[in-house]
Amino acid sequence: MKPISSTVLNFKNISELMYYLQQPSPSHPLIALVNYDDVAVKPFSNQQKIAIDFYKISFKTSFTGQVKYGQGHYDFQGGGLAFLKPQQIVISSDDAGGYEGYSLYFHPDFIRNYPLAKIINQYGFFSYSVSEALFLSDKEQKVIDGLFESIATELNNNIDQYTQDVLVSQIDLLLNYSNRFYNRQFITRKVINNEMIAQLDNLLEDYFNKETALAQGLPSVQYLSEQLNVSPRYLSDMLRSTAGQNTQHYIHEKLIAKAKDQLSTTDLSVSEIAYGLGFEHPQSFSKLFKTKTEQSPLKFRKSFD
Repeated sequence: MKPISSTVLNFKNISELMYYLQQPSPSHPLIALVNYDDVAVKPFSNQQKIAIDFYKISFKTSFTGQVKYGQGHYDFQGGGLAFLKPQQIVISSDDAGGYEGYSLYFHPDFIRNYPLAKIINQYGFFSYSVSEALFLSDKEQKVIDGLFESIATELNNNIDQYTQDVLVSQIDLLLNYSNRFYNRQFITRKVINNEMIAQLDNLLEDYFNKETALAQGLPSVQYLSEQLNVSPRYLSDMLRSTAGQNTQHYIHEKLIAKAKDQLSTTDLSVSEIAYGLGFEHPQSFSKLFKTKTEQSPLKFRKSFD
């Protein structure tokens, strides 16, 4: 264990973390499962910044109260999953509920020679913030609980030549179910998602109308997610599920709509419109416009003559 900076604790391997939490050494150096309901752990100091060089999947059997999503809140009682990728910094709290349920830790080297290593970055929820946890229905919770029990059983067996194959397949199955359940969550939170999309639309409208784009350039995914108080990956995945496109494509659609309005109702030149929308070079604007509309900006304008 060593600090990344003066304020961040960095755990390089699972054994270091288990030692800090006052847990037994893992039976396998690259994977460990902690059942917080069965053991006592040494908590981190409140507001301590922590980073780990491995993956973590936390399964809580009970979440209670309001959870914040963007500018809104969602009432929920039930189990849930949260995901961390290597070197993702989190801040500890004094919430005792942080040490309930299961936590599965596995090092990238554990899956390195398996197909999962090539696709794990496609699971966007590893880039979500902790507040964007996956909340499970009763049926879903039973499925996840069964998977964690299977992993626990395998880890409690004597390690043999098949242990790693079995565990990697169980992790793969856990991630596939998580992907399915996250998609369900996006669908069932239609009201909250629509509210967030409305806020996104207002942000973009203000960005263009107040000439922020002229001063700061094109609106970025990072800027918009910060304004909405969600992670960039969560915003893109939510938009893909709800609106059929990621955040970058959504920005482009709004840019083109704004450009069409200005081309058809003003005498601004193509260059003036491009700069006003945040493009550094008018040629880049014209190329994007033609890609999206199959017409050049000037040809589109002439259709209104």
